[in-house]
Amino acid sequence: MIAAADLRSGKGHRDENFPVASVLINPQHRGPILAFYEFVRTADDIADHPTLSSAEKLAHLDALEADLLGRGDGNAVAVRLRAALEERKLSPRHALDLLAAFRMDVTKLRYRDWDELIGYCSLSAMPVGRFVLDVHGEPRSTWRGNDALCAALQINNHLQDCHADYCNLDRVYVPLDALAAAGAGVEDIGAARSSPALLRCLHGLAHRTAALLEESDGFAASICDFRLSLEVAVITAMARRIVGLLAGRDPLSDNVHLTKTAVAGAALAGVAAGSLSRLRRSRLAAGLSRGA
Repeated sequence: MIAAADLRSGKGHRDENFPVASVLINPQHRGPILAFYEFVRTADDIADHPTLSSAEKLAHLDALEADLLGRGDGNAVAVRLRAALEERKLSPRHALDLLAAFRMDVTKLRYRDWDELIGYCSLSAMPVGRFVLDVHGEPRSTWRGNDALCAALQINNHLQDCHADYCNLDRVYVPLDALAAAGAGVEDIGAARSSPALLRCLHGLAHRTAALLEESDGFAASICDFRLSLEVAVITAMARRIVGLLAGRDPLSDNVHLTKTAVAGAALAGVAAGSLSRLRRSRLAAGLSRGA
């Protein structure tokens, strides 16, 4: 069997829609986060590989799981993550959830409704943020805000890439009931430009994603680690700008990705918003302490 490392797309942590272990993160935490990222990126590239059969993809994903759980040493990314987890005394649960999502990518090509899509996000996106929170020793009370933000990030990505996913992989994350309600069909996603019906559908989903971001309000400020809270604030600012593009443009024919200038602007806005939020929280805590 071809080594998993030879199936990588070439995409790295600096190529994502959001920061991954950026300079905002404390250096002591970057190692395990990057080990997790490399494992997940390898599995994702396997699931999306253009020439592997479904059986071959599933076999590679099974091998990654076996190595992660200590039943083999054939995949370096799995061995490195296993060592990082052992060092921090962390569970492999989040990585296993992501492997379950990638198996779904191989075997499940359509999603019936929004709830089914969120169910997929609970495996494909939410565990990423939960892992980062666990690395930082954050309480599970932060998971609710994390889950809403991570689901929004995932659905943003689905909407941005809906045309390529359909044309290249016959994979459609746009819920079928949303398409039907707008009077659109799956085949419309393969066109060079959205029909009015498809555009209504996609814009409606963008607005639902914006509502998820509203659910994550206060998440960054709830994080104890100041540097991680700033990272989350930056990610949130970027997600809001992307959802704004998706709510006003056609993902099939228009640019719905942030430019470098927009990324820089979102980063600055996120750091500013995150810092201000922390300052307000500190002042509130101090006021309550004096009142007590």
